[in-house]
Amino acid sequence: MNDSFWGAQPTAGYWGPPDQGPAPAGPAYDGHEAQQTRPMPIVPDVPAAGDQDDDRGAARLSGPLFRDEKPQEPMDTPPQASPQPAEPPQSPQPPQKKSAGRDLGAAIGVGVALGAVIIASLFIWKPAFVGVIAVAVVVGLWELTSRLEERKGIKAPLVPLAVGGAAMVVAGYVRGAEGAWVAMALTALAVLVWRMIEPPEGYLKDVTAGVFAAFYVPFLATFVALMLTADDGPERVLTFLLLTVVSDTGAYAIGWRFGKHKLAPRISPGKTREGLVGAVTFAMAAGALCMQFLIDDGTWWQGLLLGLAVAASATLGDLGESMIKRDLGIKDMGTLLPGHGGIMDRLDSLLPTAPVVWLLLVIFVGTA
Repeated sequence: MNDSFWGAQPTAGYWGPPDQGPAPAGPAYDGHEAQQTRPMPIVPDVPAAGDQDDDRGAARLSGPLFRDEKPQEPMDTPPQASPQPAEPPQSPQPPQKKSAGRDLGAAIGVGVALGAVIIASLFIWKPAFVGVIAVAVVVGLWELTSRLEERKGIKAPLVPLAVGGAAMVVAGYVRGAEGAWVAMALTALAVLVWRMIEPPEGYLKDVTAGVFAAFYVPFLATFVALMLTADDGPERVLTFLLLTVVSDTGAYAIGWRFGKHKLAPRISPGKTREGLVGAVTFAMAAGALCMQFLIDDGTWWQGLLLGLAVAASATLGDLGESMIKRDLGIKDMGTLLPGHGGIMDRLDSLLPTAPVVWLLLVIFVGTA
């Protein structure tokens, strides 16, 4: 309804009643006089249906038109909002716990299974452990070359790398360091020749990546086979594995719980200085125990130095592969190991640590 109906004055004039037949007998009917003297009809409070739109039915009245209709409040009075029920106080949210970032159950299960295979092959028959190293090398080369081709279009030849890498590990175990160097040189030559069957475009980057892969994976892994050739070879390899795993575990545990200061945020944002302190502390303690009780003629202070070197090399190796993965734009090298990623994601700290441990053990207790 239009706002002009609220509080409007009655309109002057009256249209008169509807036609009611001929005028009564008597003096002549003066319409003007009747219009001026005839009283206004009584308008009912509630008009009949249809009278609202008939401007001849009744004069406009002030106030509300219907009984149950509330008068409109003055325009300068702000409307009062109806009271809202008070909301019950919300309980504070519990603080979010830090996430480990991986499926710990799967990671522990896979780690235990791998540990059982390594320990069984290491102490039952040495050549079986050499086979384990060769298989890990071939799978690691496959993961690395696959990611290079997928992300960068670099086609490092896998066949000569896989054959040469396995031969490199076996040559190191059978012929020592000289055999490993010869196998490395022959593998690099095989990569150069094998790539010649493809078009020349991209030849330089493909063979460069191939030679890098041959050095990074199988050649560094050969130093584990060199440790195994000593009389206490299984104990040396076990010391190498334990120190590397303990270093990684210490860095992970301390960094996850107390880490606040980033170690290398542009390379690996998850690593912290507190984690590095944890890696050094755990590795030095484990090194002192291993050198005292596992290695022939070893002493605890040698273990402290060995643990410190392992923590440094393992951290650098982890950062090195993080740099590679960041350049490739990936998080993991593969998905073969649930909770761990790929084989290369487990070898990242082991590979550069192997020559460090081999060299220090040779300096401390010799090669026998």
